[in-house]
Amino acid sequence: MAEQGDVHEIHQRGLYFEELDADAVYVHSPGRTMTEADNVLFTTMTMNTQALHLDAAYAATQPFGRRVMNSMFTLATMVGQSVAQLTQGTLMGQLGLTDVRFPHPLFPGDTLYTQTHIVDLRPSNSRPGLGVATFAHVGRNQDGITVAEATRVCLMFTREAHEKLRNGSFGVDDWL
Repeated sequence: MAEQGDVHEIHQRGLYFEELDADAVYVHSPGRTMTEADNVLFTTMTMNTQALHLDAAYAATQPFGRRVMNSMFTLATMVGQSVAQLTQGTLMGQLGLTDVRFPHPLFPGDTLYTQTHIVDLRPSNSRPGLGVATFAHVGRNQDGITVAEATRVCLMFTREAHEKLRNGSFGVDDWL
């Protein structure tokens, strides 16, 4: 048992560039059950007036027979589910999203589960001490049906670069 003064702090963080494992599939938890409130709030906050998200009577006359979750909310949640495990405090910036697909709708009441596979890792050519990581995110509903996919490219800190930034020997402007 540690005596007072012997206790050390452990801070949650993502993985540094050199800790990322391209042979692994990162399974993120917990899942996120989508609600009608999520759908309406996100849709109205982003000024997306698509009736499939807002108008239950209209959506009932369409092929899915009910409202569907806003796909941008699904995408944002899928990426967000990966943050604590992969990029919390270790990401310098997101460089882009590509290959975004929504092969099956997600409905209010469904639960989104996300997994990430690392597609590519390489040192940055233009920013010393940083690495470029390419993540393939896959979101599935509670039945295992793929509802969203996206490739995300991120600029990641190495542990050494992050230490230099924290102790002030290297500024963010040096990387821009």
